[in-house]
Amino acid sequence: MTIEEKVLLLAMRKREPDEGLKEILLMLENNRVFTLKEGKRLVKKLKEAGYFHEGELTLKGEAAAAAAEEEFTLR
Repeated sequence: MTIEEKVLLLAMRKREPDEGLKEILLMLENNRVFTLKEGKRLVKKLKEAGYFHEGELTLKGEAAAAAAEEEFTLR
C-alpha cells in the first residue's frame, strides 16, 4: 500500500461527521498530497480492494487506517 493510500484512509477515518469523500479529496489536493484526478483513481482502487463502500470505510478500511495511524505516530 502506498503512502498516499494510507494518508487517504487515515483522512477518511479522522474526518468530521459532516465531511464527505469529495471534501477529503479536495483537502488532500490543497495540501499537495495528490491531484484530484489521482485521488479519484486511488478511491476507485481502494473501493475495488474492499476498503470503501458507499463513501464510508469498511472494517478492512478501518483496520488499514488504524495501522497507518500507528505507523505515522512518532514515539
